[in-house]
Amino acid sequence: MKPITQEWIRKAEGDFATAQRELQAQENQNYDAVCFHCQQCVEKWLKACLQESDIFFPRTHDLTQLLNLLQGIDPSWESTRLQLDTLTVYAVELRCPGLSASESNATEASESCKQIRQRVRAHLASLVSEKG
Repeated sequence: MKPITQEWIRKAEGDFATAQRELQAQENQNYDAVCFHCQQCVEKWLKACLQESDIFFPRTHDLTQLLNLLQGIDPSWESTRLQLDTLTVYAVELRCPGLSASESNATEASESCKQIRQRVRAHLASLVSEKG
């Protein structure tokens, strides 16, 4: 695996750990932070996948834009569109007044993050095994 791909993964896993830690906090959970870090985790995992596949991607927080690039690798990624659309909102919107995440939003973001993370990990494992 490319060193830059590994760096994307390390950063993604840092966001994953932060989101999970905040969601499991005993008190004063910051649901905005959970949603933000779930979005960031997925964004970085998708970028790791694109990086490893030598697909150029722009600097963006728009997960749908990354999805469109991933479909060149595997059209079945379309099944994640709704989850990615929802997570994309958490990249910027929650960082400003006017919108706050609920516990339900945070739980849903965490589940989407886990599912997509698992899928990308499996995809990257298959790429690495193909390269031998």
